[in-house]
Amino acid sequence: MTIPDAGTYAGMPAAPSWAQVPNAAQQSTPQAVPHSTPQAVPQSTPPRGRGFDPMAARADVPVLHRTVNGRPLVWLDNGATTQKPRQVIEALTAYYSAANSNIHRGAHTMAREATETYEAGRQAVADLLGAASPDEIVFTRGTTEAINLVAQTWGRANIGPGDEIVVATLEHHSNIVPWQMLAKEKRARLKPIPLLPDGSIDQAAFADLLSFRTQLVAVSQASNVLGTVPPVKEMAALAHRYGAKVLVDGAQAVAHFPVDVQDLDADFYVFSGHKLFAPTGIGALYGKPELLAAMPPWQGGGNMIDQVDFPASTYAPVPHRFEAGTGHISGVAGLLAAINWLTGFDREAVAAYETGLLAYAEQAMTQVPGIAVLGSAPEKIATLTFTLAGHDPVDVARSLDQDGIAVRAGHHCAQPSLRHYGVESAARASLALYNTREDVDRLVASLLRLTSGPTSGG
Repeated sequence: MTIPDAGTYAGMPAAPSWAQVPNAAQQSTPQAVPHSTPQAVPQSTPPRGRGFDPMAARADVPVLHRTVNGRPLVWLDNGATTQKPRQVIEALTAYYSAANSNIHRGAHTMAREATETYEAGRQAVADLLGAASPDEIVFTRGTTEAINLVAQTWGRANIGPGDEIVVATLEHHSNIVPWQMLAKEKRARLKPIPLLPDGSIDQAAFADLLSFRTQLVAVSQASNVLGTVPPVKEMAALAHRYGAKVLVDGAQAVAHFPVDVQDLDADFYVFSGHKLFAPTGIGALYGKPELLAAMPPWQGGGNMIDQVDFPASTYAPVPHRFEAGTGHISGVAGLLAAINWLTGFDREAVAAYETGLLAYAEQAMTQVPGIAVLGSAPEKIATLTFTLAGHDPVDVARSLDQDGIAVRAGHHCAQPSLRHYGVESAARASLALYNTREDVDRLVASLLRLTSGPTSGG
């Protein structure tokens, strides 16, 4: 069956009424949505006025009001996954209770409604990233799948023996390993960009690494371990002088500050929904249209074809060409609700609030004896990765958990970043817009109690 061109959906409404749930700018206290009759309210509203109140965001997130080990939860593991506002939870319930159907393939009402929501989600992602068209957005399972898609389509077609792929040392493993695999297959070279002592990318070294053999530069817009926010726009401009393409990993960036892929001049941009207050298993790839149009399909099957016959098959237009099989339709419904919720706040005010909260946390952490925070780049998201003298990071995390405080411990899927500081493991407190100074105070108080007791193996 032929898939309709994306333009077919251009005249569709933002989403059917069942998918329209209040966003944060409309309602800040939890209200139940009837199971059988989802509420119909406008899908988008203008942002609130200047300023940001984290309590408005907290009121929307049910899990933040539970207890863990008898203590109110302090969720400081946002770098791993963000918690979901009720608007997202209700969107998933509404989809399954009112309009569960496959997309693009049916003439009945529920198929049309599901398709409308799916394509409204694509438009919402395009708007969030500043893309020129929803046709530039491909849905994936997340950042990792999006990077692998680029590696196995664009990469296989454009990387050859002797070519070079330049990757920042601070990258998550998902932005290292796929390029290692491709380089081995194509007999290309993977070249890491070193870091400065403060966790910034060494820009002079980056410039020296570039040459006309460079085919790709892969860099995160924000580090999941160090919090570093590199000058991606300037790095992309320099890479483009050598004819290289630039892939930007936005997994840690999109929830913290506004993104404009056209201003960055990114060739590819990837992110995961679950780090954007959306469900797991859904993410997106942005690609410049001329690049996507030249890329072959990655997976074959239904939903990505035009015509199939045994001698040969023809493929659907971009972006459907890269979305084989039944997509994560409910995930897109949840992603749409998450984007509407987040953009209901003043994004610049949220970024300013988080910057202030990071400064408060950095100062408060200095009270803890033996603590060492990794990374002090001048531009950072609100992430604090640390070691505590005499204490194993896993033991630190377990101790904090007894006080209801959730942090991450381990290598954070970014071992090269940690080895830059001579460690193999660390604890990480990663903050989001719904965190407060009180959360930071509880973290510091718990760490102070830990350091005043007996030490454990280091």
